Amino acid sequence: MIKVLFVCHGNICRSTMAESVFTDLVRRSHMENQIRINSAATSREEIGNPPHYGTVKRLDQAGIPVVPHQAVQMTKKDYRDYDYLIGMDSANIRNMTRIAGGDPEGKIFKVLSFAGRDADVADPWYTGDFEATYRDVTDGCAGLLQYLREHDLSK
Repeated sequence: MIKVLFVCHGNICRSTMAESVFTDLVRRSHMENQIRINSAATSREEIGNPPHYGTVKRLDQAGIPVVPHQAVQMTKKDYRDYDYLIGMDSANIRNMTRIAGGDPEGKIFKVLSFAGRDADVADPWYTGDFEATYRDVTDGCAGLLQYLREHDLSK
């Protein structure tokens, strides 16, 4: 079982969107028994809150079921428990590395690196642009699934 944790600042917009998009991609690929997916925040600001209404609306428009979720904060234990910890932007990566106490096993990645881009997924909490976030998240999640097929699931 490959375990993937998506991480953003508050765990109500980008990481919950990625969790739902990736869960849908995995389900459509009939790989639910091979990949476990979750999401978390680097901050405590939104702990206990559900996905942002903008995320829910954009996923609904795409016909992607929203994974039931309440915001939680990433912990050092998550680094041990997950195989891939996927951040949405450079600030997330710095904070994830701090929480984990480093990245000695090379488990921390930026989501768009799987789409061949060294870019950040903009936070729609600030931009209001859930469409751009959805496009970036979808690109990164599709690339991640392809990467896992080639590197982990082919073994």
